Amino acid sequence: MSIRVALVDDQQLIRAGFRMVVDSQEDMTVVAEAGDGADALVTLGALEPAADVVLMDVRMPGMDGIEACAALTARSDARVVMLTTFDLDEYVLAAIKAGASGFLLKDAPPEDLLAAIRTVAAGDAVIAPSSTRRLLAKVAELDTEAADASALSGLTDREREVLVLMAKGRSNQEICADLFLAEPTVKTHVGRVLAKLGARDRVQAVVIAYECGLVRP
Repeated sequence: MSIRVALVDDQQLIRAGFRMVVDSQEDMTVVAEAGDGADALVTLGALEPAADVVLMDVRMPGMDGIEACAALTARSDARVVMLTTFDLDEYVLAAIKAGASGFLLKDAPPEDLLAAIRTVAAGDAVIAPSSTRRLLAKVAELDTEAADASALSGLTDREREVLVLMAKGRSNQEICADLFLAEPTVKTHVGRVLAKLGARDRVQAVVIAYECGLVRP
């Protein structure tokens, strides 16, 4: 089944470029475009079936990408990948905490963009790039001493181990090797971690791990 992709950016030329890249693939297609957050909520709300992945610019006039991301993820299962021009943009962290499944730089190679779409559509999150790790690490600099670690109280020791490895950017296969576990077992642990933390995906789980001081930069 083709991955349904929506593009949200106030620059039409950028949307056109992304559309060319996405539509060149046999397993994905662009189903909607919008020029700002408010337009995106209306356009995406009218889609049937809904978009699987939304590429959303962080900075847009009117309703920006952060507000739109929070509204969209609160009412639908669409997964949002934020797009930014800046390698370290504090707004991206806010967007991830609002429900985004990761972010990419706008000048990322086309193959990285396509890989991110496929990864997010499969239910994972884009957390491997070093720039994402730096953003997540910034959470630990905010106020780790005042962080409430009670969110982790329901995790078993093994689930804590898995969460730490997730925060280090390990894939399921790498976690299998690190902990000498079968992949179905790791998938079960990851699922339980997300459920117990009330996290939408791996990115939000990792943010919680940093906020609670379980992981340090």
